[in-house]
Amino acid sequence: MHSSPASLAELQARSQALAGLTLGQIAAQLQLQIPANLQKDKGWVGQLLEQSLGASAGSKAEPDFPHLGVELKTLPIDRDGKPLESTYVCVAPLTNVGGLHWHDSWVCRKLQHVLWIPILAERQIPLSERMVGTAFLWQPNVQQQQELQQDWEELMEQITLGGVANIRGAQGKHLQLRPKAANSRALTDAVGAHGEPIKTLPRGFYLKATFTASLLAQQFAQG
Repeated sequence: MHSSPASLAELQARSQALAGLTLGQIAAQLQLQIPANLQKDKGWVGQLLEQSLGASAGSKAEPDFPHLGVELKTLPIDRDGKPLESTYVCVAPLTNVGGLHWHDSWVCRKLQHVLWIPILAERQIPLSERMVGTAFLWQPNVQQQQELQQDWEELMEQITLGGVANIRGAQGKHLQLRPKAANSRALTDAVGAHGEPIKTLPRGFYLKATFTASLLAQQFAQG
C-alpha cells in the first residue's frame, strides 16, 4: 500500500495519474490478485484504488483519507459516461434514531468532500480491462446539501415512526434507502409500526444514479 497523500494536491495528482489505466494494470503494480468476478468481492475495486492512492481509514468510521477529510467513491459508468448503478454511501441506523440530526449523520459527513473516480465498467468488459477515468473532487453546493438533507430527514422520519418496511427505492430526490445484506437471513433490529421491536434486513443509503449523472455533467461541462 502506498503512503497517505500529504495534501489535496497530492491526492489529486495521484488520482489523475491513474486515468487511462486498467484495473489489471493497477493490480499488477500492487502485486494483487484479480478476482474472477465481483459477486463475492463487491468492494474489490474500491479497495484496489484505496490501496493505490494511500487511503488509511480501512473500516473505521471516518473518511477514507481522514487527515484530508475526503471520502473515495468509485463510479461505474458506460461508454457514454452515464452511471451504471446507484452509489452506496453507508449503513442506515434503524434503532435509537430519534435525536439524530443531518449535520451529525454519517451520510452528511461522508458526502462533505468526495473524490469521485469514474470507471468504464460495462458488464461485458472483463474486470482486468475496465478502465479508470478522470477523477475529480466534489463538495455539495448549498442546493445539493439542502436537497440531500431533505431526503435524509424524510427517510429518517419514516424509520423513527416505524415505517421502515414501507420505504421504497423510488422515494427521495437524490438519496434512497435500500436493503443491504449478504442474504435474507442477515436480519437486524428495527422499530415496527406500533413502536414494537422487529427484525428486518439492514438498510443502506444510496445516491441515485440521476444524482451522480448530474455531478458528472457538471464536472465535465466545466472541463
